[in-house]
Amino acid sequence: MASTTATGRVLHAFVAVVALGAPLAVMAGQAGVPAASGSGAPDASRQREIVRLLRQDCGSCHGMRLTGGLGPPLTPQALRDKPSDSLVATIVSGRSGTAMPPWRPFLSEAEAAWLVARLREGDPHAP
Repeated sequence: MASTTATGRVLHAFVAVVALGAPLAVMAGQAGVPAASGSGAPDASRQREIVRLLRQDCGSCHGMRLTGGLGPPLTPQALRDKPSDSLVATIVSGRSGTAMPPWRPFLSEAEAAWLVARLREGDPHAP
């Protein structure tokens, strides 16, 4: 029997997203802002929710310390040469052919941009 294939990893990530979808949708709604709308920096409460999503959901593939795993590291050094708009697009739209799912149902582009800025600073903790 072959070890985990790329297709198996994608399927695993998809199942995880579907299984977590309901709790995350509720979490997104708790801020009173639809996940796909809004502009500018999120308020402090929403920032905490986004950081929790980063640590619990993104960390399951990118490593609990965001130093890599199934997904690449999300450290300032790893993100240094990547354009911010490309990183935002990857977060909200996912990456076809990989285990990276689209997070648009849970994060607006503005929230993803805020998250990218925090990751680049090396301090993805909520205020």
